[in-house]
Amino acid sequence: MKKAIFENAAKLIKDICQADDYTLNIFSKDSHEIRFAQNGITQHISGSNTTINLNVAFGDRTGSASTNQIDENSLKSLVRKAENIAKINESDPEYISSPGKSQIENLNNSSKDTEDLSENVMIDNIKLCVKNAVDKDAKLSGISSKHLMEWYIATKNGFEGFDRFSEFSHSMTIKKDGVETKVSKGVKKYSDFDIKEEINQLNNQFDSLHNPDKFDAQKIAVILRPAAVENLFNFLFWMMNMRDSDEGTTPFTNQLNKKFFGEKFNLSSTFEDDSLVFQRFSEAGIPNRNIDWIKDGVIKNMPVSRFYAREKNIEPAMPVNVYISGGEISEEEMMKMVDRGLIINNFWYIRFIDKKRGELTGMTRDGVLYFENGKVVKSINNLRWNEVIQDVTRRILALGQSVLKSSDSKVPTMLIKDFNFVDSTSF
Repeated sequence: MKKAIFENAAKLIKDICQADDYTLNIFSKDSHEIRFAQNGITQHISGSNTTINLNVAFGDRTGSASTNQIDENSLKSLVRKAENIAKINESDPEYISSPGKSQIENLNNSSKDTEDLSENVMIDNIKLCVKNAVDKDAKLSGISSKHLMEWYIATKNGFEGFDRFSEFSHSMTIKKDGVETKVSKGVKKYSDFDIKEEINQLNNQFDSLHNPDKFDAQKIAVILRPAAVENLFNFLFWMMNMRDSDEGTTPFTNQLNKKFFGEKFNLSSTFEDDSLVFQRFSEAGIPNRNIDWIKDGVIKNMPVSRFYAREKNIEPAMPVNVYISGGEISEEEMMKMVDRGLIINNFWYIRFIDKKRGELTGMTRDGVLYFENGKVVKSINNLRWNEVIQDVTRRILALGQSVLKSSDSKVPTMLIKDFNFVDSTSF
């Protein structure tokens, strides 16, 4: 139904827009968000919104405008505003005309079981989580969300695309006295979510974290659980831009098609895993495709914009989802592969120290466990670390199975030697 409305809007824009070129993006989102805190539901937000964005160009002078109304008068006003801005704007030296008609992958980014998920089921999930917290004399907070999204794009030069997305996510934090830990998961298909598994993971973390011992910062082997892996390696896409690398502002300058990462490290964007959302086209109207970014440690591709791809005479490429391939080693087996080490549930406050070198700093969160001789011995305080991200991959000793962490991210557990902790933290 919305697709027909979007197409009618595009027809109106086509009829009245006087600019030499334009790109129309329409994004609609229907959301259900249930927040809970202090062991009770505190807020239920439900509703839909639509955003219409129009980019136009007279020659290489560009202008853009947005609205959240899709009626005829609002669309006419949108066109006038975008055109008026373009007419008085300076020339854009990196302007590139909108794409024409292209073949896009026929993928299903929406799941019926997520679409049909009721608020009552979401509330029942929260009740189970709250009961678990009450049984532990602890407090629970978090949010459970369902989003159904539709996206339409049309250009003056003939590109047209429509896609539908579904997403369910649930995150929760349990706290008692000085112990606090969190779990979260997002999925395209609600059938890939199991509330009992999330509760069990939360309990495993919570039950292991009481009375943490003081532990001095040092280089030591770590087992990074998937949440920590996801948060750490998401930074790669902020660093691997081809233009930045060519201009010498990242560690990847002159490293394309060279082995720069560890041979166990593989990073891709893929539509071949049906559990992951794969955006079929970009906001500029370019069909997305399977891409190996890093294969067996070799940099195979880097994100590149349409303008810079034209300058380089290559195809544009942007990350669509994150897939880090894993192995078959369990966490228990990893603990037996090294004499001693730490299990890291998650990272936060990750920041650049030196972007050109690829050096990051950050802190652990949600609890840290110390193990030796294949067994967890105790929980310890949180730690600050400094690491060069590509060097981390060269020290990967083992990989667990890749698991969903969010609807567009699937990553494994990693065993890494000599992770560089530099200080302890008080929170």
